[in-house]
Amino acid sequence: MDGRGNGRTSGQEGRGTALVTGASSGIGAAYAERLAADGWDTVLVARRADRLEDLAARLRAETGTEAEPLVADLASPDGLARVTARVARGDVGFLLNNAGINGYGPFAELEPALMAKVLHVNVLAVTALTRAAVPVMLEHGRGTVVNVASQLAFAGALPPRPLPERAVYGGSKGYVVTFTRTLAAELGGTPLRVQVLCPGLTATEFHLSRGEAPVPGREQAVHEEGGMPVGEVVDASLRDLEKGTVVCVPGVEGASPVVTLEAAELAIRSASRGTLA
Repeated sequence: MDGRGNGRTSGQEGRGTALVTGASSGIGAAYAERLAADGWDTVLVARRADRLEDLAARLRAETGTEAEPLVADLASPDGLARVTARVARGDVGFLLNNAGINGYGPFAELEPALMAKVLHVNVLAVTALTRAAVPVMLEHGRGTVVNVASQLAFAGALPPRPLPERAVYGGSKGYVVTFTRTLAAELGGTPLRVQVLCPGLTATEFHLSRGEAPVPGREQAVHEEGGMPVGEVVDASLRDLEKGTVVCVPGVEGASPVVTLEAAELAIRSASRGTLA
């Protein structure tokens, strides 16, 4: 045991605290499990109290780390304020902005309340929580921020069927990609690690709800479309963090597609100035 008597095996040192949003299922739950196994205490954020309590109890029992459930709806001002305050407390060294909802459906028929919820969770919460974390991390001289986007951020012009009708969701995830890449460039001379994780179809329950309410029940479900196992998504993210790769696209070997994208962006900016140099 370490000095806190928390049951950690000898040689396993506490790394600090990781805050994970969307921790009640899918990528968030799997990432929290991996971080706890690696010695991180965790703050687990989601709407489903029963699932958070179950996960927290399991992490404590299996890893000897501390696990703090924080029930909050990031679409509500009160929920976001409480989680932002927890991030700003000063002990969070790893922030995983994983919470997200899809709001899939024809844009002309999208309910205004659901549209606002998508933007609050996918855009505002990611931005606010990152803003709360970065100054403290800079002060401490270390820290990691991983923002979960989607491969659909790169699928704007592709038609639906088989892709979902996704104008607001795709736009929100495009924001996460641009925001995170730009922030990573801004923080390039600091010790902080910043990544945007862009999974494709993943074997989770994400497609079982549009986001108005969470999927019911204590047990995690998986949609019928299949997809990459969540463990492989987490593996890819952690490998790319070690390599310093900002844009992580699980399943894509090497950085060549991202390099091609960056070259195209440079060409567009250069052409707008009247030169391709």
